[in-house]
Amino acid sequence: MIDEFAKSNLHGRLRRDRKALLWKLDGLSEYDARRPLTATGTNLLGLVKHVATVEARYFGEVFDRPSPEPLPRWQDSNGSDLWATEDETRDQIIGFYRRTWEHSDATINELPLDAPGHVPWWAEDTNLFAIMVHVLGESIRHTGHADILREGLDGRTGLRADHEKQIDEEARAAFCLKIEQAARSAAPTKA
Repeated sequence: MIDEFAKSNLHGRLRRDRKALLWKLDGLSEYDARRPLTATGTNLLGLVKHVATVEARYFGEVFDRPSPEPLPRWQDSNGSDLWATEDETRDQIIGFYRRTWEHSDATINELPLDAPGHVPWWAEDTNLFAIMVHVLGESIRHTGHADILREGLDGRTGLRADHEKQIDEEARAAFCLKIEQAARSAAPTKA
């Protein structure tokens, strides 16, 4: 009983965060979806591609259920899953992510939580429960990155459009000023 509850709860949260990550692309130009927004080149479309690749590997190869999508070998990872090339369209990457969901969902639905798996770089073998927690953690982490990146682009925040409120720029600026003043007050003064 507890296994089905845990599996359903983890799976539901993974589904929620998948949708939230894709929502971060809504309404953005191709340039804004792809451009590097951090010193390391992190970008919104690249985050989607990366999370899709992570999911495809962990819910596929770990359980000897290879993804139907072509993936380079684990050992050959070169960071190309972190950004979109000029030849890759947004629709292709989103399609890859959605097809990965279907494959991952089939793995989750068909296997029990204690189904054994093997991650080549982990010291110990694992099971579906541990992989679900791991992938959910990756998904949450990168969706949080996407939330911050999107906020930096146009101020939009949140998990989904129906919870979004109209941005009050004046109230937001006043709030940030209050935080800035607190930070300055807390900083040690130079002697």
